[in-house]
Amino acid sequence: MRVLETVLVVADLLAFLALVIPMPPALRRLRQVAPATPAAAAAAQALLEGPRWQLIPAYALAAAITAVCLLGVLAPARRPVRRPRLRRFATAATAVLGVMGLVASTALPVLLPVFSFAPPTGPYRIGTVTHHWTDRGRPDVLAADPRARRGLMVQIWYPADGAPSAPRAAYVQDDDVFVAMARLARVPDFTFGHLRHVTTNAVASAPVAAERSRYPVLVFLEGAMGFRQMNTFQIEHLVSHGYVVAAVDHPYAAASVRFPDGRRTAGLPADRLRALIDRSFELADERTGEAPALNSRVLDGGLVPYLARDVTFTLDHLAALDGADPAGVLTGRLDLRSIGAFGISLGGIVTGEACRAEPRLRACLMMDTRMTPGVVREGLDQPSMWITRDAATMRREGWSADDIDQHQSSMRAVFDKRPADGYFVRVPGMFHADFTDISSWSPVLSRFGLTGSVPAERAHAILNAYSLAFFDRHLRDLPAPLLDGPAPGCPDVLLETRRP
Repeated sequence: MRVLETVLVVADLLAFLALVIPMPPALRRLRQVAPATPAAAAAAQALLEGPRWQLIPAYALAAAITAVCLLGVLAPARRPVRRPRLRRFATAATAVLGVMGLVASTALPVLLPVFSFAPPTGPYRIGTVTHHWTDRGRPDVLAADPRARRGLMVQIWYPADGAPSAPRAAYVQDDDVFVAMARLARVPDFTFGHLRHVTTNAVASAPVAAERSRYPVLVFLEGAMGFRQMNTFQIEHLVSHGYVVAAVDHPYAAASVRFPDGRRTAGLPADRLRALIDRSFELADERTGEAPALNSRVLDGGLVPYLARDVTFTLDHLAALDGADPAGVLTGRLDLRSIGAFGISLGGIVTGEACRAEPRLRACLMMDTRMTPGVVREGLDQPSMWITRDAATMRREGWSADDIDQHQSSMRAVFDKRPADGYFVRVPGMFHADFTDISSWSPVLSRFGLTGSVPAERAHAILNAYSLAFFDRHLRDLPAPLLDGPAPGCPDVLLETRRP
């Protein structure tokens, strides 16, 4: 719990004890001041940290204690109660309700916390800016309006200088993301609303770190019905070690995308999005790698290649930003000769497809995903890494036999035909959500089968270590002994390497 949340719960507890526990005459005055403490704590918490629904029992208990105390102080003296049993029952009922309120006041904020991101381990602080770019030459084939052009929201994190005490940027700026995630989980819309209070380690528009003239660039691609910040733990780790990361929100494939003018695109229904992704695989022609149109407004093989064009468009705009950033932040600071990409789930599929088509991408990391038939057939020319888990873990998570086979066999097929360095990393026990921030959202997710047996901190540490080692070796020519064989500190990681 946050500091003032803890203060509120403790204030409720002490005030409740002051009311229900018999006190010697010298201490009975405490009952007259009891309402002030929880009421003040509730007001301070709501004003300074922000209210959230998980604290409703704490707020209600503070209000009830205040009301009871004020009635006791202000009510005129009455004759002694002549029904001792009724009085004892009322006292017992009050105590039981109070204890239940205290339990709920503590449990809900702990089970659905306003979590914090671990401080970055690298030498750099983190800055962030967000851009809205529109591809005037490309229709948005997923929009209802046939005149719509493809527009993207791209958030960029970069190594920064700045005061350690500067205000930190919010985790997610669009609250509709949390509504969409709640609907995916089939829980009430407000369930994850408290995550709007989560802050990151980044500072908006901080000056770029002066230590180096240019920094290598990575493009991050989100999963289906995800959001561009869904791997903030990994992005911040990479940035703190000297990388610029540009995360792309794919409108209609993302949970929600809000544009600066207030427009919002909601994600497509999950079954329709899955059908479009699957259709992209079905359309691939085994002989040429080309495909007919998905419909009259989707070109070049379906949804996945279309999303891969978002990557090419982003690279073009990053080059323009390096030439002349209108905000003056990143001009001349991007090393466009050292660009990589990484993605999770659908983002991993798109990463593979983008790396097949885009020679500017020099290193490719794909997490827990399958590869398109074109990538399987042609392979990838860049150094590539796959991070996933074993088939037994996928079965425990509830994946179908067909999905398991598609994921495992397609990743393995591309790895086996590597013309460049390849790395196949498996972490038994990790579930799909463990590859994202979502495993940090609640400690009870594992009870519902949403996260695996690997604790979130451990899963994230593994992902951070291997992704940094991979990009360090292939974009910065730095030593990466972690990639040379079994690591003493990672006995739970199965690493295979392949050299040309």
